[in-house]
Amino acid sequence: MIKNLVDLNRIKEKGLKSIFPDKMKISVGMATCGLATGSQEVYDELQAGIERNKLEAVLSRTGCLGFCQKEPLVDISIPGMPRLIYKEIIGNKIKQLIAALVQEKVEKDYLLCKFQEETLIDKVIKRYYSSKLNGSLNDVPLYQNVPFFTKQKKIVLRNCGFINPDSIEEYIARGGYFSLYKVLSELSEEQVIEDVKKSGLRGRGGAGFPTGRKWEFCRKAEGNQKFVVCNADEGDPGAYMDRSVLEGDPHSILEGMLIGAYAIGSSKGYIYVRTEYPLAIEKIKHAIKRANDYGLLGDKILGTNFSFDIEIREGSGAFVCGEETSLIHSIEGNPPEPRQRPPFPAQSGIWGCPTNINNVETWANIPVVIEYGGEWFSRIGTEKSKGTKIFSVVGKINNTGLVEVPMGITLKEIIYDIGEGIPDGKQFKAVQTGGPSGGCIPSELIELPVDYERLGETGSIMGSGGLVVMDEDTCVVDVAKFFLAFTNDESCGKCTSCREGTEAMLEVLTRISDGNGQEGDILFLEELGEAIKNASLCGLGQTLPNPVITTIRYFKDEYEEHIKQKRCPALVCKNLINYYILSDKCIGCTACLKQCPVDAINGKAKYIHVIDQEKCTKCGTCFDVCPHKASAVVKVSGDKIQVPKEPIPVKK
Repeated sequence: MIKNLVDLNRIKEKGLKSIFPDKMKISVGMATCGLATGSQEVYDELQAGIERNKLEAVLSRTGCLGFCQKEPLVDISIPGMPRLIYKEIIGNKIKQLIAALVQEKVEKDYLLCKFQEETLIDKVIKRYYSSKLNGSLNDVPLYQNVPFFTKQKKIVLRNCGFINPDSIEEYIARGGYFSLYKVLSELSEEQVIEDVKKSGLRGRGGAGFPTGRKWEFCRKAEGNQKFVVCNADEGDPGAYMDRSVLEGDPHSILEGMLIGAYAIGSSKGYIYVRTEYPLAIEKIKHAIKRANDYGLLGDKILGTNFSFDIEIREGSGAFVCGEETSLIHSIEGNPPEPRQRPPFPAQSGIWGCPTNINNVETWANIPVVIEYGGEWFSRIGTEKSKGTKIFSVVGKINNTGLVEVPMGITLKEIIYDIGEGIPDGKQFKAVQTGGPSGGCIPSELIELPVDYERLGETGSIMGSGGLVVMDEDTCVVDVAKFFLAFTNDESCGKCTSCREGTEAMLEVLTRISDGNGQEGDILFLEELGEAIKNASLCGLGQTLPNPVITTIRYFKDEYEEHIKQKRCPALVCKNLINYYILSDKCIGCTACLKQCPVDAINGKAKYIHVIDQEKCTKCGTCFDVCPHKASAVVKVSGDKIQVPKEPIPVKK
């Protein structure tokens, strides 16, 4: 049991020995992204290799380092030496890595960080950061010459990929629960709230409401029982920030909730997490058990009169549960539908009691705000958007993964400095921020600073932090249709505006992408979108038209091409494209004929092939398999090409 500062420091020393043993330590990233790429096999083979070769080494598990594209990642540290992180350790690479460790060599080819210098180890020592941290933050990037890390500033992700998430001792060694001790031993409830207000921290779940003010409203609300809730329902397609924190640093969320509960006057909390996150649920349940074992949850925490318990509630994946009142209804066992506000949850939430809800990222910021102070935190970011923000960067970009960056960084820095640009030399076209309820921001705004206000000016939102990059081959009509189809499926159906309006918008978008668009469709979409936003009860309906409205705002000419010219300039909308085989390019190799799944291609060896347009399903297989890099098979939109109607011999 931990009852005082002496006990905390005792556990800290134990944790430091676990983080920094007196022998080689090998850590394997085993969050969902790592496991999906084979990290369990890596772990098992490393364990067998250590035993077989009698290596003096400790094998450990850790969470996601963020560079998900390079998983499985293996982190090796030797006393007196900095970390060496190896990327994409799969297949034979595992055995080669084990052989290098036995021979006390550095397997240069697999290092996440590349060096050209011959004296590799000397340069590694100088360039890699090598601080034992002892619980404090370290602003030095993991690798100074790895673009993915150079502009990141890890606050929420400070422990992910570094500690074993199952070890409460390692969390304490990094300064964990010292902020809770500081709060319970030195600060009043009002002082805690004032420090959070001073930090400028805003809710990271979507709307960006000031966290300190939200806590203050709940504290002042009348009621003997108050609740605090962690919203870990994360439903945006492609977003996995909350999942990674739950899997890699669950105690940071518990500590944040404990501090919030003390400030608000709550003795009961809930973590509402989607059932589709089994590993996250496993980690947070284990963390709750260990915190209870050490007396950091339950009765009379740290020897004070403060008591607090946390319960897990699993959601069934309804996107609408990201909205506070829907989430509350789900916790109560009712259908997840929003209700009219006011009263706000801070006044009347779970079972009519004052309730404070923040998301995973917000709670994980709290221990750092308390440790370093609100003023320290407020110096990071912009005037109105303080601190850092985690983004899941996905789509048409070279480096995908989780990035934590200071507010105010530009889109260009994220896409080109951290993400290293667009694959295959393609042109950047747009980026969708804020998930399915966000907006599409065009390439001409690439210098835009990323904060709540500037994103709002473009018609988009910060949201939970999804960031989908699009290249020149992306059709914005198709993108708008995709996101609207998602929100249409996820609408709870309570509001007529959302239920029927979304269906009508989706019908029009589908008609446009099918080549049946009509004059007036664009104006109809704009007007209906605004009506849905104004008439809907919750945040889902109020933001779901954003993808449509912003794509029309910035790419109206592309909509008009679909409607007036029946063309899809990005060659995406299937009903607006055709495939032809060019007679002056075809060599009669039969590759396309053999692979066509519907036998729509006529021809034989050394004859120019012909595609039957009536049979063609426009799957694109012929285009993909053409041995001349699709020079013989062409993909066109809106144009008819003169080609032979029957197979004819190839000209020599």
